[in-house]
Amino acid sequence: MPNYNRLRELTSHRVVFDYDSGARIVGYVAQCKPPQGPVQLVQMSKVDIFDDKGRLMEHHEEFSFVPNVLTQFRLQEGPS
Repeated sequence: MPNYNRLRELTSHRVVFDYDSGARIVGYVAQCKPPQGPVQLVQMSKVDIFDDKGRLMEHHEEFSFVPNVLTQFRLQEGPS
């Protein structure tokens, strides 16, 4: 499992998160949560989200996300 604790060192820096789909999140790291231990959430400011062609999809003044590698997703509720 990757070590995401380095993200704490990037607080107040502009950072780019690239995804295997070509999408990209760009913004300033505001804080990492929880305050100690493995990073499970990154709170960012002035965030732009781009598609695989580099087109701006969304802009957020504040945005939080899980920076970890996704291992699976599954239906929790809804039609089968």
